[in-house]
Amino acid sequence: MEIRKEVQQNAVAGEVPAITAVVRPILGALLYSLKSEVVNDYGGYQNVLLRQLSRNRAKHDGESGVCFEYAVHDAIINNDPMVLDRIDTALKRHCKIAGGDVNSLLFGVEKTGKINLIESVRDNLTNDSRLLAGSRGQPIKLKKRVDQLAAAFRKASERKNLPTSISGLWKADLFVGRPSTDQWVGTTVKINQRHLEAARGLRLAIVPADQGKSDTVRLEETKNLIVVPVPYDGAFMEVFWCAWETVLQVLAADCRVPKPANLPRPAQREVARLLADRREFSVLEVIEALDPLSQPYLLQTRPEQLELDLFRSGLDTQVNSLVSPFARRTDGE
Repeated sequence: MEIRKEVQQNAVAGEVPAITAVVRPILGALLYSLKSEVVNDYGGYQNVLLRQLSRNRAKHDGESGVCFEYAVHDAIINNDPMVLDRIDTALKRHCKIAGGDVNSLLFGVEKTGKINLIESVRDNLTNDSRLLAGSRGQPIKLKKRVDQLAAAFRKASERKNLPTSISGLWKADLFVGRPSTDQWVGTTVKINQRHLEAARGLRLAIVPADQGKSDTVRLEETKNLIVVPVPYDGAFMEVFWCAWETVLQVLAADCRVPKPANLPRPAQREVARLLADRREFSVLEVIEALDPLSQPYLLQTRPEQLELDLFRSGLDTQVNSLVSPFARRTDGE
């Protein structure tokens, strides 16, 4: 499966070019996630018109949450200080895991009730890797439980086979820890703090910091979770959400300019007009046409292939790619 990272290269300039730059990969992701029979009916991806994308897109919830999960994971492995400092504090102060670099293993990306994806973490763990769950007793060896956790993620009937101390670990999005000590914690990532729930085996909860509220790392005793509110690059994420909203509203309006109430911001309406003017062109042509109108060098596409186990609960499920934003780093790299 291909993961397409859209990595921020420069600071955001004008709103319209910046939004246009992010709209392009979103359109590409939606195009390549169409069902194969739909694409075949139109004679290939190159023949799918923008208005046809509007009518055939497979809608599902959770897309923003998936983006946030992947952005947090990437921030950790790329040593983003805005995220890493808080994770380091949580590991040192609350988990007693100190010394060495912090790493993140992407364990599960949940899309909808139809599709569940589990990325294998075996190669990143050793036979002595331990999971600290915040409970009494000897920490379990994590590597030998990966297959069991994957099975529990897929089928509810398998969950009873998990040890009591980690009976909810199949809900983990990440395993965060330090390779130097070979100690890890099950981590849940939620874009909405209200969706946090207790689960045996989970220890960290990473959520966006609420504006105007404390962003202190804290222990929520009722859930046995260490809550880590993390700030992210507001400028970039604002552009991403503006682009995402623009695309969704344009598609909902059959690739015409939405009503002002649906898309009130002038910059978004200008981008919507760019799309509506091209509704009779193929999606690939639209993506190419928008290139000169985009902010140059705002995003760089970094495709990578991931080894995934794909579990299906439906017959027609197919996932070819995910698209996710990654904020620009400010340390000169």
